[in-house]
Amino acid sequence: MEAALIIFALMLLTFVGLGAYLTVKAVGAAKRGVERTVVQARRTVEDTTLRAKSFGQVGVAGALAQLRLDLRTSMRATQQALAEGSRTDASLRESLALFERLSAHGHELDRELKRLEQEPDKQRTAQLLPDLRERAGQIIQAADSLRWAARDRARRFAEDELSLLSEQIEMESGALRDWSREPVDDLAAAAAEWDAAQAAQTPSTSPTSNTSPKPSSNPTAKPAPTPPPAALNPPTPTMQYPWQKTPRPESAG
Repeated sequence: MEAALIIFALMLLTFVGLGAYLTVKAVGAAKRGVERTVVQARRTVEDTTLRAKSFGQVGVAGALAQLRLDLRTSMRATQQALAEGSRTDASLRESLALFERLSAHGHELDRELKRLEQEPDKQRTAQLLPDLRERAGQIIQAADSLRWAARDRARRFAEDELSLLSEQIEMESGALRDWSREPVDDLAAAAAEWDAAQAAQTPSTSPTSNTSPKPSSNPTAKPAPTPPPAALNPPTPTMQYPWQKTPRPESAG
């Protein structure tokens, strides 16, 4: 009875622990999902705001908004392309590591541009604008280079695979269309080759077996009985080998 209670208590604790673990995992997954949704919503709002500022404002404010929008768009597209490509191409992981280092400079520049949007001294900001454009151009050019290289690599692999697949399909199609030789002809040719091989392997009959026996010199020897008529399928003649002794005439009687 005590053993049954102990087993029941252990099972109960196991179920409770498993339920708590699954609950924690579900809560964590839901939390991460909410965080991703919030980040995407905030990103969408920021991009929409920057797009509105770039079109609705002129001067320094509009230029800063356009720089931030171009920078964020290029970096996001490159990150997505490298992340998708690295799942099937392991060589892109090194490119993804380089992009992470480039992304640090991009985030730093984006934060600086965001601070300058709130800067009241627009004249000072206008003086910094050429340098900011140059930095943003370098980062965007590097990100675009990584993205297009990854896309060209994926497209080249897809073209090579398609070419190989097309060649295999053409070969299979040609084999399916080869109806010039019928299977019956192939079987007949194989049977003829088999018969020829068997005939070549059959040993020839010894010439001594076809010679008629010499008449005995002994006058007392009885004449050999007349052989019966040959049957339709006569037996194979016995081969005479060199080591066998020739029967003497006197033993015939």
